[in-house]
Amino acid sequence: MKTGFVTDSTSDIPAQVAERYGIEIVPVLVNINGKSYADGLELSREEFYTRLPALKQLPTTSSPSVGSFQERYEKLLRAGADSVVSIHPPDALSGIFNAARLAAQDFGARVTVLDSGQLSLGLGYQVILAAEAVAQGAAREEVLSLVESIRRRVRLTALLETIEYVRRSGRVSWAAAMLGGALRLQPLIGLRFGIVQRLGQARTRLQGVERLVEMLNSWGNLERLAVLHTNAEAAAWELMERVRSKVVVAPMLVNVTTVIGTHVGPHGLGFVAVPVS
Repeated sequence: MKTGFVTDSTSDIPAQVAERYGIEIVPVLVNINGKSYADGLELSREEFYTRLPALKQLPTTSSPSVGSFQERYEKLLRAGADSVVSIHPPDALSGIFNAARLAAQDFGARVTVLDSGQLSLGLGYQVILAAEAVAQGAAREEVLSLVESIRRRVRLTALLETIEYVRRSGRVSWAAAMLGGALRLQPLIGLRFGIVQRLGQARTRLQGVERLVEMLNSWGNLERLAVLHTNAEAAAWELMERVRSKVVVAPMLVNVTTVIGTHVGPHGLGFVAVPVS
C-alpha cells in the first residue's frame, strides 16, 4: 500500500525534495497592502524581506482554502495512493490545520491530518523523513509512528533581530508584554509542541549566535539539521560552516517562508534539528 503526502508552504520543503518524493505543497497566502500573494509562487522571499521593514502595516497571512486541500488529496488518490497523510502547522498558531481537517472529512479514513506542533523544517522534516520511509517500503502505520517519533524529537530555535514583529503579530502572549528596553534586545525563541517559548535574549548578535550553538550542542547526536534565516544568507552560511560536521546527512540552508517571516521579521538566524533520541 502506498501513502501520499500533503503539506503547505510553511514546511519550507525545497522544491526539488518535494518533486523527488511526490509531496504536494499547498501555498499559504501573504496579504500586503490589500493584495494577496501565493507564498513561494508570486513573491520571492528576498523581495518580501527587503520590503518588510518599510511597511507601515504588518502583512497578514491567510490559510489556503478547503478546496485547495481537497484537490491535492484527490490528485494523490487518483495517482495511485491508497492513503494520504497531511501534515501542517500547530492548530494553536494557524488556521491551516483546520482547513486541512475540514477538507479531509469527505475522504474518510483515506486521509489523515496531523498537527506537527512545528513550523518551517520542524514540520518539513516530519514530511520528508516519512516520505523517505515510504520510498523504502514503509506501510501507513509505520509512517504514522515515525511522524510521531520525529514530532517528539525535533527542535527549533532562533535568534531574532527584534521581538517587535512577534509582538505585533499578536500570536504570542508573552511577547505582547515586552516593552521598553526589552525590545532592543535580540530574543532567543524556541518552538515545541505548538508553543512558542522564550529562551532568553542577547545584547549582541555575536552573543546570540554563541547561545544558538550552545543549544545545538546540547541536543546530542543529530539525524537531520537545517540552518534557517530570514534574509541573512551570509550569516547563515557562516553558521553552517560551524555546524555542518554535527550531522552525517548534508544540512539544509533555508531562507524561511514569508508566512513565518511576517511574524518574526528579517535578519533572523536559527536551527531545526532532529536529534537521534
